[in-house]
Amino acid sequence: MFSRISTHTSTGGGSERISRLKRALDRAEAVVVGAGAGLSASAGLTYSGPRFEAHFGDFIERYHFRDMYSAGFYPYDTPEAYWAYWSRHIYWNRYDQPVGEPYRLLLELLGDKTYFVITTNVDHCFQNAGFDKARLFYTQGDYGLWQCSKPCRQRTYDNEEAVRRMLAEQKDLRIPTELIPRCPVCGRPMTMNLRCDAAFVQDEGWYAAQSRYEAFLRRYGGGRVLFLELGVGGNTPAIIKYPFWKFTNENPRAVYACVNLTEAFAPREIAGRSICIEQDIGGVLREMARL
Repeated sequence: MFSRISTHTSTGGGSERISRLKRALDRAEAVVVGAGAGLSASAGLTYSGPRFEAHFGDFIERYHFRDMYSAGFYPYDTPEAYWAYWSRHIYWNRYDQPVGEPYRLLLELLGDKTYFVITTNVDHCFQNAGFDKARLFYTQGDYGLWQCSKPCRQRTYDNEEAVRRMLAEQKDLRIPTELIPRCPVCGRPMTMNLRCDAAFVQDEGWYAAQSRYEAFLRRYGGGRVLFLELGVGGNTPAIIKYPFWKFTNENPRAVYACVNLTEAFAPREIAGRSICIEQDIGGVLREMARL
C-alpha cells in the first residue's frame, strides 16, 4: 500500500530532470512505456479548439458541440446521424493524421533498446510512427475496429473501407441508411471497439498482446528497467500508473519516470528512484534528443 500523500520527487530545474531521465534511459536494460492521451495531445491530436472547428464546423453549428469527446456521447436521433459523426471522428483521428513529432522522437530515443508499450490511446499513433506492432498493447480498443453491440462474438472488424464510404456519401450530417454497419453474424447494429462499458470486446488480438506484455514483464521486470509514463491522466490509473508504481517499488533496480503537462508525481515510497517532469512531452523529448 502506498502512502496517500504523493510528492514531486525530483529536485532541481527542468533541464536537470530531463538530463536525469536521459541517463536513466541510456542505462536501462529494458524500457516499459506507458502512454496516455497527453502524448497524443502533445503531438497535436487535440479534441477541441482549431482542429475540432476545422473538421466539424457543421456539427458545431447544428449541435453546439464544444469538443469531439462530448460529441461522441451525444444522443443522436437516428443511426444515420450517429454514424455521420462517428465516421468523421474515426477518419480524422485514425486514418488521416500526420505522424506526430513526439512519437517519432520517442522511437528514435528508444533506438535499439529492448522496449514494450502499453497504452490507453486508441488512435494508432504508435504504429503510424513505426513502432513494432508486436511490442504494443492497446488496452482500450482501436478507432479502426468495430464490434457487435450485443456482442454475440468476441470478434472485431476492420472499418476503414466502410468509414471512408460513409465520409464520402454523407449529406446533411447523415449517412445513407444502407451504410449503417451491422454485425455479419447476428445482424445487430455494430458499435465502436472502445472500452466504455462491460460490452467491450477483447478479441484474440487483444489477449495475444496482453500475453506478450506479461511475458515481457516476467523476463525484464526484475532487471534495470525504466518505467516511462507519458501523458497518463487520472481516468484509468489502474492500467498504467498504479502498476508502474508497484513494479518500481518491488524492484530496487527500477526507475519510474512521469512526464506530463500537469500532475507529474509519484508516491514517497519510490521517491528516490522517480523522475517527475511537469512539461510538454514533446519539448522534453526534443531536449533529450539533443543530449
